[in-house]
Amino acid sequence: MDIIWALVGFVVTLLVFSYILGDNPLFRIAAYIFVGVSAAYAALLVIYQVLLPRLVQPLFQGSYLLIIPLLLGVLLIAKLFPRFSTVGSLSMAYLVGAAAGVAIGGALLTTLLGQMQGAINEFDLVSAARQQGNTPLMQIVEGFFLLVGTVTTLAYFQFGARKRPDQSPRRNPWIDSLAQIGQVFIAITLGALFAGVFSAALAALVERLDFLIQFILSLVK
Repeated sequence: MDIIWALVGFVVTLLVFSYILGDNPLFRIAAYIFVGVSAAYAALLVIYQVLLPRLVQPLFQGSYLLIIPLLLGVLLIAKLFPRFSTVGSLSMAYLVGAAAGVAIGGALLTTLLGQMQGAINEFDLVSAARQQGNTPLMQIVEGFFLLVGTVTTLAYFQFGARKRPDQSPRRNPWIDSLAQIGQVFIAITLGALFAGVFSAALAALVERLDFLIQFILSLVK
């Protein structure tokens, strides 16, 4: 069985590497396998970790309030049929509203407020210098750069503009200046993220190449 699974991995790896020659049927087969396996895995997780333990079993145990999410789920199936798609609008409205509430709350509480709190904590010279081992001067420099990066990055996403007679709407000059500085911080951040993604992809490529070499060597031996 180990040899069979190794052979399957070898073939699938070659199918993926065939994309070097361009989009072709072999690569599409690998993509279809990946999408099909992922969809089946996600469906099994939903059935055995969500629907059965949190909906079906509690219903049989007397938790009749769960009829409401069951009804919303059934109405959502109507979106598959254009003639009855309006019936599922209630379920979609609930999903979109709940998702928007979670996303906005998470962005405000964890991202925006967390970034502001982090910028403020950098100016707590005693505790921050003790934890990081920096001198007060270095701590002030780090806090200054963090504060400038936070403020200018937020200014970059400020799109309010004042309309003037016979002129196109433009932002205030000082907001525009801060936005240009924030653009530098955003470029540095995106560059660091791209470098991390590229390093991970390169590590995966090296691992797959090593797998192919070791598999071929095992067959030769």
